[in-house]
Amino acid sequence: MINLKNIHSLSDFKRNAKEFIERVKATQSPLVLTVNGKAEVVIQDARAFQAICDRIEQVESELRTLKLATLKQDINLGISQLDNGDYAEYDDDTLPTLLESIKTRGQNRLQQLKDESV
Repeated sequence: MINLKNIHSLSDFKRNAKEFIERVKATQSPLVLTVNGKAEVVIQDARAFQAICDRIEQVESELRTLKLATLKQDINLGISQLDNGDYAEYDDDTLPTLLESIKTRGQNRLQQLKDESV
């Protein structure tokens, strides 16, 4: 999170670059530089930046693993349903009904997840 005390103008940074860099290193907190009153650049300690990059990479890896596990689970469910004859065949006339059913189930599941997280 960015501390409001760590927002400074680019001009101020140019005049006092060494002090600002030392502060960023010491606090591990990013510094926001403004140009004409608008945030334009973030200065951050290299180690803190690398830690963020590493965390993002770890989260992306975990997400890929979860997606793969979910896909495998869905495929196995489909295979089981086929083996048990628990399926329906659709044609051009009944396909819109199937798609609407899928949409409704998805919306219901999202609402369930939202309700569970509260």
